[in-house]
Amino acid sequence: QVQLVESGGGLVQAGGSLRLSCAASGSIISIYSMGWYRQAPGKQRELVARISSGVSTNYADSVKGRFTISRDNAKNTMYLQMNSLKPEDTAVYYCTGLVDGMSYWGKGTLVTVSS
Repeated sequence: QVQLVESGGGLVQAGGSLRLSCAASGSIISIYSMGWYRQAPGKQRELVARISSGVSTNYADSVKGRFTISRDNAKNTMYLQMNSLKPEDTAVYYCTGLVDGMSYWGKGTLVTVSS
């Protein structure tokens, strides 16, 4: 069974930085694309950033230039470096991965940005 576990969330002031991690564990042969989504209170879950099995990435317009997604395939871990955080970035951040043809989600980590 595959699990995705996020970490690194917390409380930060506007303009600050956080680094989220998503570690995949279990019986894994190959992880294809991975991504970060977020859901703010009262809003729908939205894509933040996505990374392919190679180096191809794409970002939501709202985070371009501030967030960087990366992955360490040897560790089955994905990261999200978040800089210049804004109060509107406050949300639960979820990681997702396409592992051996099946989609998995983590339980989320809360990011709170104070003004």
